[in-house]
Amino acid sequence: MNFETLNVAMAAGVVTVELNRPDKANAMSHEMWQEIRSVFRWVDESPEARVAVISGRGKHFTSGIDLAMLAGLKRQNHDDCDGRMREKLRRQILDLQDTLSSIERCRKPVIAAIHGACIGGGIDLITCCDMRYAASEAYFSVREIDVGMTADVGTLQRLPKLVPDGIARELAYTGRRFDAPEAKEIGLLNRVYASAEILREGVAQIAATIAAKSPLSIRGIKEMVVYSRDHSVADGLTYIATWNAAMLMSEDLTEAVSATIEKRPAIFRD
Repeated sequence: MNFETLNVAMAAGVVTVELNRPDKANAMSHEMWQEIRSVFRWVDESPEARVAVISGRGKHFTSGIDLAMLAGLKRQNHDDCDGRMREKLRRQILDLQDTLSSIERCRKPVIAAIHGACIGGGIDLITCCDMRYAASEAYFSVREIDVGMTADVGTLQRLPKLVPDGIARELAYTGRRFDAPEAKEIGLLNRVYASAEILREGVAQIAATIAAKSPLSIRGIKEMVVYSRDHSVADGLTYIATWNAAMLMSEDLTEAVSATIEKRPAIFRD
């Protein structure tokens, strides 16, 4: 697949998605937002894609939304009618939200591998991912407050589901920079690696492990975890009962049991 702002490749069921505007610190341009949605739709729809890793090329993961794009919002949504202009802007915000929600909607797990800066829209992006890992030199900031706006693409909705409520509020209110060890301490990161190279190696191992598991079961796990986040325990239990009534008796179950008995690696079809 050819993209203007992303490098995309796939090997052994693992899709690597690299933000590719290194000369702009991977600032998220209009094209990048749209291409993120396109690539994760493709990951979702491609049976051979089992897990995805998203990272950034160059010195940083991403510096967040491209300020040129932000500055152009008024011009892009101009209308002599104030009500129609506001409606256009609302629809544009909803569309930007949807581009990153495509990561969450993707049935395959998505892993964020973060180095350097992860700022503003970068927080929106990584909070959509299933897991987050970082190099020790990585740093983070919910930066929207410093450009005079309220974060509106998912950080304020997803970050409090990952870190304590008071911490999420502090980070959003102050916009302060915090480093990878603190990000792990508050629960935003799964693990911190000593360097960007070791990060890539570690995440590649995790992705390969996931890619070797039952694809049907992995997709079911993601469906249940995302659903249960926003529903009661009782709702979640009812949903998994219905899901497994439909999905449990699969080729994957037979293969997993046979492989265990025969003491061999299980091999699952896409």
